[in-house]
Amino acid sequence: MWQLNLPEYIFRIKIQNNKEYIFDNQRKKFVLCTPEEWVRQHFIRFLIAEKNYPASFIAIEKQIEVNGLRKRCDAVVYNPKYEPLAIIELKAPQIQLSQATFDQAAVYNSKLKVDYLLISNGLDHFACKVDTLNSRYAFFENIPDYNSLL
Repeated sequence: MWQLNLPEYIFRIKIQNNKEYIFDNQRKKFVLCTPEEWVRQHFIRFLIAEKNYPASFIAIEKQIEVNGLRKRCDAVVYNPKYEPLAIIELKAPQIQLSQATFDQAAVYNSKLKVDYLLISNGLDHFACKVDTLNSRYAFFENIPDYNSLL
């Protein structure tokens, strides 16, 4: 598998028709283990196990509509009132995170209006507070704990 800058976790893996699948605890099913999915599984597990994000407050592949087009956020974190709190945008390890990655999350945020963005390719991780008033991001030094977002 791909080496990431995240803790190592044990996942349920299966091979079917010469393809590797990983069990997604959030969706309760096996999904094709692409490089981006490998990052998603590690990053979500990291948020739950290390940063105290409640698993029940994380939605995977949340579908939204932006300007009449269907889009899909990699994941959305909710607060205890089930209001969107953070958008998680993930890329495969070989994809360099760039302004385009943040722009993609910003497009999703035009609909969800969250306060935070979490972005990772499994190697580099960014967390920022969205400053909509000044059209800027205030970056955290590390991925924050869930309670610090509330």
